[in-house]
Amino acid sequence: MYRITFIPGDGVGPEISKATQMVLEATGLPFEWEWEDAGEDVYAAEGTPLPDRVIESIRKNRVAIKGPVTTPVGKGFRSVNVALRQALDLYSCLRPCISFKGSKSIYSNIDIVIVRENTEDLYAGIEFQKGTPGAKKIIETINGLSGKAIREDSGISIKPISVFGTERIVRFAFEYARANGRKKVTAVHKANIMKHSDGLFLEVAREVAARYADIEFEDRIIDNMCMQLVQKPELYDVLVLPNLYGDIVSDLCAGLIGGLGLAPGANIGQGYAVFEPTHGSAPKYKGLNKMNPFAMMLSGVMMLRHLGEQAHAERLQRAIAAVIEEGRHVTYDMKPSPDDPSAASTTRVAEAVIEKLKTI
Repeated sequence: MYRITFIPGDGVGPEISKATQMVLEATGLPFEWEWEDAGEDVYAAEGTPLPDRVIESIRKNRVAIKGPVTTPVGKGFRSVNVALRQALDLYSCLRPCISFKGSKSIYSNIDIVIVRENTEDLYAGIEFQKGTPGAKKIIETINGLSGKAIREDSGISIKPISVFGTERIVRFAFEYARANGRKKVTAVHKANIMKHSDGLFLEVAREVAARYADIEFEDRIIDNMCMQLVQKPELYDVLVLPNLYGDIVSDLCAGLIGGLGLAPGANIGQGYAVFEPTHGSAPKYKGLNKMNPFAMMLSGVMMLRHLGEQAHAERLQRAIAAVIEEGRHVTYDMKPSPDDPSAASTTRVAEAVIEKLKTI
């Protein structure tokens, strides 16, 4: 029996979570779900979007699957995703981007894995609001140390990148490559400009790469990497990136395979793992039962692999791929036209995957 923390999320999260629960249970594996809520509704009721009981549940069960949670833009509470990663030290964000036949993409040969550092960089949350005493003190200190003039009306975000954080994320990327038969790791950075943060990331990446002579290593500057991914994505295998670049590039690669609706993800640390789709909560579609559940289902596939259930993971992925290729029971975003009357509901997609499972 696998006891798993299940966080349905908010917005469209509960709908795609239900669809994912259906297909996971249809594999025949024994699951016992420990349901925990997080997000906007919990914040309204309890004053926090991430109660301690959610974190304690994951610590106890060690594995969780999670629907998307709304993050307010520019105000309100901080990201639940970021808080979970920091509380559980889920330092690695793993986002595979793989082409499926039948998806709406001009590419058909994408097989790239993004390994994103999760705890440092500009997402560390070290910020100072414009006009506050903290911001003024930081500005005065930097102006005094650097001789440069930061405007007094500036907001400040700090970008820490450490030897420790870089060493372990690059090592994770190489260990993942080795374990999964991957041939190359590419470190992505902006070391030509940010010499003491991205420069450190590149320096440490090179040191780690020297320990893995069986795997090719290269590096790319972030802006050039974006162009390369659009022009010749077939050249790339595993990409390892600092936090912000990893977030941006994983969305770019999701675009190469047909969109965020096909982009699963995992946040993995020392002993804990949380699986979730890459996309957001899309609150305007809440309750419409029309959102694409494939990214969360594929996150479930990743969870099965993490649990060591390789055969069940492969079987579920083949069932999902068959539904996508057939194209009959897919949501509106995967139809030739978004107003196609034959578009399937979220629930119907789950039922179609379950029907395929019975034949595989």
